[in-house]
Amino acid sequence: MDDRSFSAAQDFLLSVKTFWTVDVFTKVKAEYQANIGNLDNSTSATPEIEDLLSDSTTFQYFAWLERHLQRFKYSGRYGINTYYSEKRNTFSNILSNEERSEDYLELTPGFELPNYYQSVDIHQHPGGLWGDEIAGLVYERGARTTTPLMGSAHKDLHHRFTDLALKDISTPIDILDMGCGFGKSTKPFYDILNESKIEAIDLSEPCLKLAAHDAAETQRKNVKFRQINALNTKYDNESFDLVTSTMLIHELPAKEIGKMFEEAERVLRPGGRMVHLDFYSLPDEFTKFIHYGHSERNNEPFMKGFAELDLHELLTEKGFINISIVPFSEAEGVDPNNHSYWRFPWTLIAADKEVF
Repeated sequence: MDDRSFSAAQDFLLSVKTFWTVDVFTKVKAEYQANIGNLDNSTSATPEIEDLLSDSTTFQYFAWLERHLQRFKYSGRYGINTYYSEKRNTFSNILSNEERSEDYLELTPGFELPNYYQSVDIHQHPGGLWGDEIAGLVYERGARTTTPLMGSAHKDLHHRFTDLALKDISTPIDILDMGCGFGKSTKPFYDILNESKIEAIDLSEPCLKLAAHDAAETQRKNVKFRQINALNTKYDNESFDLVTSTMLIHELPAKEIGKMFEEAERVLRPGGRMVHLDFYSLPDEFTKFIHYGHSERNNEPFMKGFAELDLHELLTEKGFINISIVPFSEAEGVDPNNHSYWRFPWTLIAADKEVF
């Protein structure tokens, strides 16, 4: 496949996704609002909304597009996975340059992946994020169109998150980035905190290789990417001043989320801060209905379990104080509580470790 054909096809899919995000979503919401009086208990239950919209052609179209635009993006003749597979030799040679990235990468021979991580092709990513050496490249390319309305004019949400995570924190500090993926969440930290030490961990070897390659490209010496499970990092107690993650928590089974918070609390120094960006704030039943549907249609099986946790109670139980769970604006001018298009329920989750 030539580059021009691939780019044209992906641009077409992005334009259709924008249409889905704005036009189709708006029509679905309008149908819901026009028929809300037909609900027995108003907006009290997501199943009632599903019954209300089950015969709606507009909603069926919305759900079909959500499922299959993602599938087309990754698979098929012009899919990202197809494109990188055809150019495998070119890209695998880049990522296998171990001498260049060894200062930035530590893999674990025989590393055992959790069963839940391998049980589904998350995000409809073919073969998951672990099974193919090019998976990190495929994931990185797919992530570019996760938020189709933001475009290049906006400050990247990862940079916005970094600014908030570092607010009122004196540097240099020691940072642990959990579930770093291909390094997009880590890069804003190691780019601006030259004197800080940054550890970034993930389960996926292909993603970590890409992250280390990118760090090596910029010759940043303050970051290390390691293949480590965030539920059991084996770092020493009280090793970090800041623990972060972006879009990690909703990919954990509900029973594992508490373990992740316990690990974060263990490795934080007294007075240290934990800050996460994820999908949690669901202000009304319609938003919840759409979000739960996304969980099913996009192979995100643990979203619902996370959304139904009493997060404040769980964090309190794990010993955190100064807990803050607030909607997050992914771009300047976005009002998380007043928008007319589909968007993720971005939420900033922060808490401190108590000083004894």
